[in-house]
Amino acid sequence: MMTPEELERKKKKEEKAKEKELKKLKAAEKAAKFKQQQQSDSSSASKKKKNSSRRDASAVDDNPLDYEDPPTDFGQKKLLSAQMAKQYNPTVVEKSWYAWWEKSGYFVADANSSKPPFVIVLPPPNVTGALHIGHALTAAIEDTIIRFKRMSGFNALWVPGVDHAGIATQVVVEKKLMRDHHLTRHDLGREKFVTEVWKWKEEHGSTILKQLRRLGASLDWSRECFTMDDKRSRAVVEEFNRLYKEGLIYRDIRLINWDCTLRTAISDVEVDYVDIKERKLLTVPGNKEPVEFGVLTSFAYPLEGDLGEIVVATTRLETMLGDTAVAIHPEDPRYSHLHGKFAIHPFNGRKLPIICDAILVDRNFGTGAVKITPAHDPNDFDVGKRHDLEFINIFTDDGKINSLGSEFAGMPRFEAREAVKEALQKKGLYRGAKTNEMRLGLSSRSNDVVEPMIKPQWFVNCQSMAKQALEVAMDGEIPRLEFIPKQYLAEWKRWLENIRDWCISRQLWWGHRIPAWYVTLDDDEMKEIGSYHDHWVVARNEEDALAEASQKFSGKRFQMIQDPDVLDTWFSSGLFPLSVLGWPDDTDDLRAFYPTSVLETGHDILFFWVARMVMLGIKLGGDVPFRKVYLHPMIRDAHGRKMSKSLGNVVDPLEVINGVSLEGLHKRLEEGNLDPKELDVAKAGQKLDFPNGIAECGADALRFALVSYTAQSDKINLDILRVVGYRQWCNKLWNAVRFAMSKLDTDYTPPLTLPLEAMPLSCKWILSVLNKAIFKTVSAMNSLEFSDAASTVYSWWQYQFCDVFIEAIKPYFSGDGSTFAAERTSAQDTLWVCLDNGLRLLHPFMPFVTEELWQRLPPARGHTRKESIMISKYPKVEDAWKNEEVEYEMDLIESTVKCLRSLRAKLLLFA
Repeated sequence: MMTPEELERKKKKEEKAKEKELKKLKAAEKAAKFKQQQQSDSSSASKKKKNSSRRDASAVDDNPLDYEDPPTDFGQKKLLSAQMAKQYNPTVVEKSWYAWWEKSGYFVADANSSKPPFVIVLPPPNVTGALHIGHALTAAIEDTIIRFKRMSGFNALWVPGVDHAGIATQVVVEKKLMRDHHLTRHDLGREKFVTEVWKWKEEHGSTILKQLRRLGASLDWSRECFTMDDKRSRAVVEEFNRLYKEGLIYRDIRLINWDCTLRTAISDVEVDYVDIKERKLLTVPGNKEPVEFGVLTSFAYPLEGDLGEIVVATTRLETMLGDTAVAIHPEDPRYSHLHGKFAIHPFNGRKLPIICDAILVDRNFGTGAVKITPAHDPNDFDVGKRHDLEFINIFTDDGKINSLGSEFAGMPRFEAREAVKEALQKKGLYRGAKTNEMRLGLSSRSNDVVEPMIKPQWFVNCQSMAKQALEVAMDGEIPRLEFIPKQYLAEWKRWLENIRDWCISRQLWWGHRIPAWYVTLDDDEMKEIGSYHDHWVVARNEEDALAEASQKFSGKRFQMIQDPDVLDTWFSSGLFPLSVLGWPDDTDDLRAFYPTSVLETGHDILFFWVARMVMLGIKLGGDVPFRKVYLHPMIRDAHGRKMSKSLGNVVDPLEVINGVSLEGLHKRLEEGNLDPKELDVAKAGQKLDFPNGIAECGADALRFALVSYTAQSDKINLDILRVVGYRQWCNKLWNAVRFAMSKLDTDYTPPLTLPLEAMPLSCKWILSVLNKAIFKTVSAMNSLEFSDAASTVYSWWQYQFCDVFIEAIKPYFSGDGSTFAAERTSAQDTLWVCLDNGLRLLHPFMPFVTEELWQRLPPARGHTRKESIMISKYPKVEDAWKNEEVEYEMDLIESTVKCLRSLRAKLLLFA
């Protein structure tokens, strides 16, 4: 027996079915009446019907269902409606095609193909990520290139991959653990926590790849990889071992950049520097109140024996808790009464070789006094002699004052700043503060203030590899590595000439565990891991490490433990062009597709990723990993502001494709992690920029807009209204093709060749300008000038085909059948040639709408065309179409018409 809810659903279903059936009956009745009327027409009307166009035929049987696409099973070729819809609808047009392309294997490259290879590696998006507008720009550009090359006869390979994103992913899962279970990773332990991360990856890791499919990205999914899958992990271990054996990887205690929020080391390129011109309050992660920067604070060290005081100034007052020495310039007149050569321990926190005259102080903050003591025999500290001095960290890993800071121990560093200031004031040692320009280092990962810390870490010596990476880009007129735009070559040179060694160890649990084991001997005095540099063994697995340790410490009893740290994410992604093709194995893919052809990415990761790929590619792969580097601009909002969640100007490409209301935009913000104040500001920003939400634009319009924007230098100010404009242009394209199709008889079959000499002027002209557009587009695409290519295609369709040619041939299709018969035939043939070539010309930019329209074209007589436009040939220049004389004549006609229209408008104005 059915429940009331089930009965209600059944009733509604039956009513809907009846309504649909009624519509069918009404449409059938209408068609029957129309047919009776047609049968009673005269013989002249019958003759006109014989030559009627497809649009006229649609009027005969104007059944609404004829304009609806039948349902298509997933992965099958899309079934098209009997009649073209009267308006373009991106949702309808863009469904079904991608699944069919993918299932048909059109994206898959063959390592054994005789075609020349063309290879792009997708910059692997973070596994934590969802599609943002930067990903959309990357996908739009790269898919445009790969579709063009595939259609141009290349064995085109576009390799997809996802990056494990060590820091970002660990932070996401840690927050989820705390939110859902109030647990930290330490509560779980390393093994269980890593299991949780893998579980999270399996649930959410494919999100961005599904979104790339929605954009139409024709990636070879059969080669999809993940930077922590078995093959890529094996490659990373091999990479570490080879570089270590060559002496390029080493372990040392050195000054590194420390992120107190994430509690891990970060590399130099992960530090963003902010220039502070005057006093400024900044929000620092973990701090309740904003922290003031751009301030130079002075305080005094009183000296015993009535010797006065030494005043020092610092922008980091809390670091004075770690001062063990004060350095004085030997020629400083303020301290000329101090004599003798003494050792120093610099209070700026750096382990440096010192060359100067100085004093050594043993400070007791509790009494506010400083005792001066000679360090060694003065002859040991002659000016010009170098001395390495010991360094002591004043901060714990999470940015708190350690036990060296007496009563301030355990206090967060920026709270300690204020507390130390108050203590100095109480002791009468505070000497004031003034505005001071400074550069502040912030972690690009957490936005926390970076601390210089002395830590034992693993480093890569980059000097020799950087020299090679520079040489390949500067080598003669045709370098092995080319930058587009060329302006980035100077930056490449500047950075590589000043490169520092790369800190590659991270104090995380998610990532590639460092393949190094520490050996603790039973007779070691210090048992802590890393106490002795020569106790490390590097190997490909624990079994090999044990064998090496047994040989190295033969006859001694020991224990062995793997380094708990993981490798910097960029260390694995720097190997990406090699590892995705099967390195270190000698695979078919590696032989066929390495080096790759083009790297396309944002200029913001030129040194994070590009430089490291080039260095490692040359070192481990024997050649540059790609021949060209195309660096696209960074996307800003319409006002030129950097996109930020707190400003509310972040654009989700799927919201542009599908459309979204203002309420929907607000909802996305509410589901994020903004605090209430930021949320209000962000909502206000959205209301200002998108008062009516974002209109549905479709993937084709978004792609075309993004590619068109690449003419801008290093920034793109993205105006959504421009995308909306291209969506409207898709509608114009649709209507132009619909009009053209209406002029092709139902039994029309296009010829293989055109009788050019007998054709009207308008037909000769459109073919000549089409030929020129093909030449310009192909040239621009080969030069990676995507905006020029897009502009050329757009201009031909809009200003030449739609605005001029279609208007010029309309008279050929009016009147009776005998008038303009020859011209009409020429116009039909030219229309078909223009549609076929024009759609193929446009396809790499707008894959969905071009496939849909191209599939409606009748095939040429005696010619079997390809199943899909995407595997058809890209248009090529036809010398026979070139006609400069006709182009000149048409330009003259157009100019005359414009002048007459202008004159007519003026006359009407003054009439």
